[in-house]
Amino acid sequence: MAQPGTLLAFLTLNSVFSSSAYTDCSYYGLLDHLNLTSSNTALQIMRPVKNWTDPTFVSVDMILLGILEVDELSQTVTNHIFIRMFWTNEFLTWNSSDFCGIENMTLPHSTLWVPDIGIDEDVSDTGSVLKSPFLSVHSDGSVYTSRRQRLTYTCRLNLFYFPFDTQNCSVKFSSMTSSVNSIKLGTISSDENLTEISEAALVTRGEWTLKSITITKFMDQTDKALSKLEFMVEIQRKPLLYFINFIIPLFYFLVLDVTSFFISEARGEKLSFKVTLILSISVLLLILQDMLPSTEDSLPLIAMYCVGIFSLVGLSVLEAMMVIFIIDLDNCCVKKAESNLPAEVDIPLDADFLKAVTAHRGKERHQDGVIIKQEQEEPVGPEEKGEVKQEWNCLLLKLKLLQQILGELKAVREEVRRPDKNNEKRGCFRRLAEILDRAFFVFYLLTVVFFLVLMYLFWVSKAF
Repeated sequence: MAQPGTLLAFLTLNSVFSSSAYTDCSYYGLLDHLNLTSSNTALQIMRPVKNWTDPTFVSVDMILLGILEVDELSQTVTNHIFIRMFWTNEFLTWNSSDFCGIENMTLPHSTLWVPDIGIDEDVSDTGSVLKSPFLSVHSDGSVYTSRRQRLTYTCRLNLFYFPFDTQNCSVKFSSMTSSVNSIKLGTISSDENLTEISEAALVTRGEWTLKSITITKFMDQTDKALSKLEFMVEIQRKPLLYFINFIIPLFYFLVLDVTSFFISEARGEKLSFKVTLILSISVLLLILQDMLPSTEDSLPLIAMYCVGIFSLVGLSVLEAMMVIFIIDLDNCCVKKAESNLPAEVDIPLDADFLKAVTAHRGKERHQDGVIIKQEQEEPVGPEEKGEVKQEWNCLLLKLKLLQQILGELKAVREEVRRPDKNNEKRGCFRRLAEILDRAFFVFYLLTVVFFLVLMYLFWVSKAF
């Protein structure tokens, strides 16, 4: 049986432990414990360290939520990002067991000191930032805050391989006023974790694909020693749309220009077809001008591709004009030679033929005379004389027509027997045009193949 003294001591200890187990379970009690029930200006303006020589370590994570726009002309990138920051406030610590297990609580931004961390490349307006109105404070003194932002920042875009390009854009965080002795920046997550989280959280990508996010910590010594945290975002463009709408049409235009060499020059359609092609390429060049900036140090390969095709088609147009000029020169020489010939060749009939016709006519007249003499016994009336005269005129017309037909036949015979110098000259010019056209076609085809192979090796192959 227990002694009375032992029992009394046990009751005393039990009462002591029971009184200590009674704690305040309200947030107000915690705020009162932290001296936050009234305005505490020191906690608002003072860096939360007990020794001023100790720097405050601020951890920053940037998660990419969307790739909204990449403006090649203004050299800016617009992303939707989520930023979270952690730091330690050495004056805000408590034992959670004393406050019924309260591990964290939320406080307004205005009650505590917040590091002035900004983005160096930020060119977006203030309305694009959505800050959380509260801070989350944990029992170990760590403070957490976050914000969403439609971030527009400058980025030096390298468009040499456009549209098969990969861009590396830097987003640097740093304190606006505090040096590295006061604030040091770091990160919580690793490069791989941030890349995986961003890849899973991306809502919109546009024409881009996220490749990786690389984190680098360094110190900027330009003005004063500043701690900087750099997030290098690597994104790759999806070239399929540009490949279908821009590169393939230009390639087809070049193929059509090559096949236009099989169009006959005599019809006059070859030159008009080539001019139509070069006008179509000019329209695509105007579209390209609106896409690419004019401040590029080196000419992008897509511009070289367009200029190369434009130059090849232009050279083909000049060749077609030269061939047509040679053919027209040949036709001009033929027309000039034909104009030197007389319009009508008047060749008189042979003398023997005329004598025969005259003798035949005299015989008829003699016979008529005999008839007349025989019929003189009967007087000849005026009507009969008129019929004889009409027959004589009709015979003269037939003789003139026969003379003209025979003259034309004789001229044709002489023309056939004459050496065809004009045709020989005409064939010489036409053969020259055909030789030039075939030689240029071979040269043009080899140049096109060489140009396309170079473009593939130095440009398209970079995408695969």
